[in-house]
Parts: sequence; structure tokens; C-alpha cells
Amino acid sequence: MSVLSRAIGLWRRGGAQWHHYLARQLCTLGPGAVVYDPSLVINADGRRGDIVLGAHTHMRGELFTFPGGRISLGDYCYVGANSRIWARDRVSIGDRVLIAHNVTILDSLTHPLDPVARHGQYKAIISTGHPRDVELGARPVTIHEDAWIACNCVIMRGVTIGAGAVIGAASVVTKAVPPRALVVGNPARVLRILSDEDRNLVLTAASADTTAL
Repeated sequence: MSVLSRAIGLWRRGGAQWHHYLARQLCTLGPGAVVYDPSLVINADGRRGDIVLGAHTHMRGELFTFPGGRISLGDYCYVGANSRIWARDRVSIGDRVLIAHNVTILDSLTHPLDPVARHGQYKAIISTGHPRDVELGARPVTIHEDAWIACNCVIMRGVTIGAGAVIGAASVVTKAVPPRALVVGNPARVLRILSDEDRNLVLTAASADTTAL
């Protein structure tokens, strides 16, 4: 069956199958990975390898790359509804990371600080698309394995989140988070380092969350 014939068939059936097919044209999906309707994948350069979802990763939010940007999620990750991951440089997410709803992860300023340059960027966006040469102060974001980011959080450019860390609801993370740290607030601060007992509770809760997927 040709690509065109398959696309027409899925479109006629509608729903999740059609949406999943479209997502596959814009990113690389590992075995068992699912992009749900109405998730959004925007790949500025159109290279499927620039956005990668690992095996059994489920995505309900938005993945967006500016020109030159890359996003990778490991195996068994989850991105909740209305969450947005935007990359001008690189956002790297390890295995088993849970990202709740309404989370925003940014590796750049998204717009120039200078108002003239900002207006020029806007005009380019609405006429020809996101310009490649605008300076957005991009700094990579890295989220290591087993991190848990609760709802309504914002992860800012240049941040590294350590393995097993937990980001409390509505936190704004502006600097590195140590492994197994529980951080809360705006700006986020370390409340404590999770003990083995805490960690077992977190992993149990995270496992329970996946039953709702």
C-alpha cells in the first residue's frame, strides 16, 4: 500500500489513527510510543530525527522545535495534556520521566529582548516561519531518568534536573536540581533530598499514575 493510500484510509477512519500517522511524519517514535489526539508536533526543519520519542512513551502535549532545535524523550515517559516542550537548541529527557499537565519546558528566551528585533521576528513568523538567524539565548535543558514534574511547572533554559528528582506543583525551576531532590516554589528551592522511604513512595505513586494513561 502506498503512503498516499494509507493516509487516505486513516483519514477516512479519523480519530487517533490519523493523528498518530501524522505524528510519525514529523518525529521518530519507538515501539509502543503513542501521540494522542489532540497533541501537537511542530518540527521546523522537518527532520524526523530531530524529535524522538522512546519506546512506550505517551505524549498528550506539544513538542515544538525552532530551526535547529532537537527534542528527545527516553523510554516509558509521559507528557500530560497542555504541556509544552520547546527547543531552539536541545531538550533531552531520560527514561521513565513523568511530566504532568500544563508544564512548560523552554531551552531559550523564545523571543529577542530587543523590541525592534522582537517585532522583526514576529513579522517573519507570520510571513515565512520562524527565522533561523535570530538570537534567542538558547541553553540546553536536561532532565535525567525517573524525574517527576508535577502540574503547572515551568522549567527554564539551561536547567539540569537530576535523576529521581521531584518538582512540586506550580514550581518555576531556574537552576540545577540535584538528584533525588524535592523542590518547590517560585523560584524553586530544595525542600529536602528524598530518602529511600520517600523514593519508594514516589515510585509507587508514579506507577499508579501510569494506570490512567
